[in-house]
Amino acid sequence: MDTQQPPLFRPARQDFRWQGVAHQPYKQDGSAPFKDISRQVLFHEDSLACELRYFEMDAAGFSTLERHEHAHAVMILRGHGECLLGSEVLPVKPFDLLTIPAWTWHQFRAVRSEPLGFLCMVNVSRDRPQLPDDADLARLRAIPAVARFLAGD
Repeated sequence: MDTQQPPLFRPARQDFRWQGVAHQPYKQDGSAPFKDISRQVLFHEDSLACELRYFEMDAAGFSTLERHEHAHAVMILRGHGECLLGSEVLPVKPFDLLTIPAWTWHQFRAVRSEPLGFLCMVNVSRDRPQLPDDADLARLRAIPAVARFLAGD
């Protein structure tokens, strides 16, 4: 059993990096569509059953359009963009908070002129994301604001 404790203090570095925290690809398998995004696991604590992650996408980058059984909380730290949350498209900016309920379609997109970075708190044990099928996409695209968002306009 690994009993090594994570450091109690991880100093911030420039450009939204933290000492001793690996800068990783967004998804390992690459099976879901996304563009120019990375992740850092800042905090993982089994006893609290949570994990705090920092995601950052380059200008015009985006996360995967997905939904899943677990809920999560997001705080925007850097940049501006939009978030698809269910059937709404919301503008996001630093320090905005979002709650993403279970089984809610969601996706983040950075504006074309700057990176978008956010903290995401999730359960340590969580299900795998579900991608939309053709019927799901048709239902989402029937909403004009969502259709515009998904087109990347």
